[in-house]
Amino acid sequence: MIEDDVELAEILCNFLKRYNITVTNYDDPYLGISALSLIKYDLLILDLSLPGMDGLEICKEVRAKSDIPIIISSARSDLEDKIVGLELGADDYLPKPYEPKELYARIISVLRRYKKSNSVSEESSSSTLILKEESHTIFFQGTPLTLTPAEYDVLTHLIKKNNCVVSRTELLNSALSLNEENESRSLDVLISRIRTKLGESSKEPKLIHSVRGIGYRLQA
Repeated sequence: MIEDDVELAEILCNFLKRYNITVTNYDDPYLGISALSLIKYDLLILDLSLPGMDGLEICKEVRAKSDIPIIISSARSDLEDKIVGLELGADDYLPKPYEPKELYARIISVLRRYKKSNSVSEESSSSTLILKEESHTIFFQGTPLTLTPAEYDVLTHLIKKNNCVVSRTELLNSALSLNEENESRSLDVLISRIRTKLGESSKEPKLIHSVRGIGYRLQA
């Protein structure tokens, strides 16, 4: 917390302690900014009217370096300050005076949103293949693949059936973009092209495995 009203800071710290939330307050904004660069905190509660430095400037500086959730807690109820604060990257704006319990509720809400967002981000960044059907795009290790319509159809079906063995007939039926020459060999050519675009070969497949006499399995 960066709050120059020491009495208020003490009240809030003691209240939040009841909910197992440990708060360290800095009444000097420069000390608070220095601490943020040295210590990993879960969330920042930021006042705006501070000695020597405006809270909006702090918000801007912190957000440029960190994605830490920020709740602005300020007696400045001007709508413009609220809009600017949110535009600079604050996650919430709580005008003073308020009940400490409301601050607690805002903290829990912001941390819940932050945790969910981080979870999705980590999952996406670690995924080998990501299917975005709304944009008709498949990403491989974060980079969009250049696929023909038939290749897209086949790989999309394999992604949806990840870790399952899919028959040749089922894959051919999923490739609606293929012309009438839907022979079994056409699928082999498609799989070969897809493997090449995924940087693998049929001899040492890492993602698309052949299942003798049945079809293929994507393991990603």
